[in-house]
Amino acid sequence: MQYWQESDETPRHTADNSIVDLSFRIKCKTLPLDHAYDLSNALCAELDWIREEAHVGIHLIHGAESGNGWQRPEDTMQDVLQLSKRTRLTLRLPKERVTDAQTLTGKELRIDGHSLGVGAATVKPLSSFDTIFARYVVTSEQQDEDQFSARVAAELERMGVQVRKLLCGRTAQFKTSGQPVFVKSVMLADMEAYESVRVQQTGLGTHRIMGCGLFVPHKGIRPVHQLVEGEI
Repeated sequence: MQYWQESDETPRHTADNSIVDLSFRIKCKTLPLDHAYDLSNALCAELDWIREEAHVGIHLIHGAESGNGWQRPEDTMQDVLQLSKRTRLTLRLPKERVTDAQTLTGKELRIDGHSLGVGAATVKPLSSFDTIFARYVVTSEQQDEDQFSARVAAELERMGVQVRKLLCGRTAQFKTSGQPVFVKSVMLADMEAYESVRVQQTGLGTHRIMGCGLFVPHKGIRPVHQLVEGEI
């Protein structure tokens, strides 16, 4: 199922910086492709308040070979990400938690045998772009595309967000200590500015501290349309 309603309305802008992205420089050459669970555990061990803070999310890390971060290696059991000096570790969190999170600077995290040194951080406000994208939104192994799209649309409508254009990608999965977590990518377009910010602040679905349900801006529909039909 695809939601695609054309609109000529111009998005309204908003100035709400209650939730921000905190982006850390890192010193790390490689990470496992599937590092969601291990990165989450490593960060929660350093910042024990993360699990209790409703609006915290941990963006997964994307390697240099992935271009814009959209394309990723296919063998999740064997491949590793090759990271560049420009790669960042980013947390999404309430602005009042920025100082608490900056205590990560100078720490060394161990991610499944890989070393990740955490450097200085920069605060980045959320964008009000009218097209946003989540690489990973939790689904289930049994849920088909129509069911997933309908669930996403219903959750957005409960937030007060009108669904005009929605596309989803293929199912992938993350390992955990128990059952795997199944995910799909989601693109939303033609959003009002306040809707875009609201979705980024609120997130979609569960497992935010494993990188799921976190939306980022994207500058155009066409590249995303190509993406969601390809690799997550």
